[in-house]
Amino acid sequence: MMEKLQNDAVSLLKLLIATPSFSKEEENTANVITDFLNSRGVQTHHKGNNVWAYNQYFDAGKPTLLLNSHHDTVKPNSGYTRDPYSPDVVDGRLYGLGSNDAGGCLVSLIAAFLYFHASENLTYNICLAATAEEEISGTNGLECILPELGTLDFAIVGEPTLMNLAIAERGLMVLDCTAHGKAGHAAREEGDNAIYKALKDIEWFKSYRFPKVSELFGPLKMSVTIINAGSQHNVVPAECTFTVDVRVTDAYTNEEVLATIKSNVGCDVEPRSTRLKPSSIDKSHSIVVSGLSLGRTTYGSPTTSDQALLSIPSVKVGPGDSARSHMADEYVYVDEVFEGVRLYIELLKPVIQRR
Repeated sequence: MMEKLQNDAVSLLKLLIATPSFSKEEENTANVITDFLNSRGVQTHHKGNNVWAYNQYFDAGKPTLLLNSHHDTVKPNSGYTRDPYSPDVVDGRLYGLGSNDAGGCLVSLIAAFLYFHASENLTYNICLAATAEEEISGTNGLECILPELGTLDFAIVGEPTLMNLAIAERGLMVLDCTAHGKAGHAAREEGDNAIYKALKDIEWFKSYRFPKVSELFGPLKMSVTIINAGSQHNVVPAECTFTVDVRVTDAYTNEEVLATIKSNVGCDVEPRSTRLKPSSIDKSHSIVVSGLSLGRTTYGSPTTSDQALLSIPSVKVGPGDSARSHMADEYVYVDEVFEGVRLYIELLKPVIQRR
């Protein structure tokens, strides 16, 4: 059974590579995934370009595990020397756009789902979700179907991690800040220079240290990245705008960080969004313990994924290497997919099967 699941996973990955699926244009890969699952007796559900399914013996009285990865891709960059939609295997490498990020993870999770799909007496229900718009943090991907999935208790998010466990992920807030002054003529003692007001707040962003420090990430990081003010040399500017990139660690929520910022600066602060949350899972969680028993390592991930949209404990793990994501001539090793299928199953066995 394992060998068939592994080979089917690679065959599905080849079909996905051959089917363009840019963010917001994933309809065809959604159909490929649906047909693959339906042909194996799995009932699927759909919303937009998202596909999800549950194990055969779903029991509303049990907790539910989410298996999630995405089937959208970025557009191929100009450095490609190969056809990005030709799933060629050369020296053990399966080439193609989305092969590594996150096709290998998705098909391996689907194979693991199929392994347990018809099992009776599992300790957890399993919800498989193949979602859209991850690459653009879009609102019509995982976020839009979460209310449809029911109560979820923890999640495995498939992203290329060399099958090591990312037990925390940074959150992200982008802040648009506006310092207000009063216009005046630069040659006279007139006006109230908004640039000088902004500088005071910018210095605070540069020097402030949040007291709680993440064990995995260290201190929270804030960086002022854009600033704009003034219209001509002889006018004291009445307004100065600047942008702050805030990388939130698992020591704080986005809302806590935003409240601290607003209480310490004089400028207006408007977050573009607070939806990309930091995430983490306790090291004592059964899925982490299972991973460690398989010789996998744990770490904190600096990159953002759909994990940021979840308000439940979650771990990010999958075959492939994050360093290959979005590169020209993207590839995943066939053996990595085989290993991904096997390790996902071995990772889940002690967690969801009765002993």
